[in-house]
Amino acid sequence: MILQDAIPYDVLSPRPLPGVAPFAMPDWLHVDSAYAAQMAERGRLLDSARAEVLWMDPGALPAAQELLEMVLAHLPEGFAQAGACVTCPDGRVVRLDRQDPLQTLGRLVQEDLCLLVREGDEHVLKGAVLCFPASWTLAEKAGKPLVRIHAPVAEYDPDIARRVQRLFDGVQPGRPLWRFNALWYVDPALHQPRGEHAPRRPTAPAAARFLRSERQCLVRLPQSGAVVFSIHTYVVTSDALPGAAGSVLDRA
Repeated sequence: MILQDAIPYDVLSPRPLPGVAPFAMPDWLHVDSAYAAQMAERGRLLDSARAEVLWMDPGALPAAQELLEMVLAHLPEGFAQAGACVTCPDGRVVRLDRQDPLQTLGRLVQEDLCLLVREGDEHVLKGAVLCFPASWTLAEKAGKPLVRIHAPVAEYDPDIARRVQRLFDGVQPGRPLWRFNALWYVDPALHQPRGEHAPRRPTAPAAARFLRSERQCLVRLPQSGAVVFSIHTYVVTSDALPGAAGSVLDRA
């Protein structure tokens, strides 16, 4: 099991959808107690199942390269860059490959990273390194617009869709936004793909002891204008939560 010691925000206080708030760019990327174990799992998936966890439209290469440079500029304490190599907090050395930027990013940081570009009236997923899907698959979302991506989510009604699109349109360089979700799981595995025609049934806290929460951030790339949707996955046992764990709502 790969678990964190705690979640660094009040996961017991869900906000109404979409539930976003601003944050400062230095707080974008997190390194936590599960860094080494999560990165070992990310490396395993990138080596053994790259086609399942990484996809990019060739036209998105400049935006992905810009994302790599932005991540390098915002690496938190514990990283050290020297030339074309980065030493990570767990002691691994990652060689920077700017022709394969998403793969490089997948080996540097715990966050899964999705690139979305506006086409017509919606933002479209143009690339992602997604090692830790929570009941969805990258193949079904690749190249799709936001409304189509969220089609299986019952709560994603036309009103929420408009509000989310406004967030993607409105997020400004240097003024990112974040939200979180909280779902109970019986299985603490990080890599849990699930097809759209096999929806996940909500799990009551009484039947599960693992709470999975995603810290989701929206960051605008200033040069390409693409929006980065980053996902930092936390998994903790119910014992790690303060107060009554049963007060957490299942929500996507």
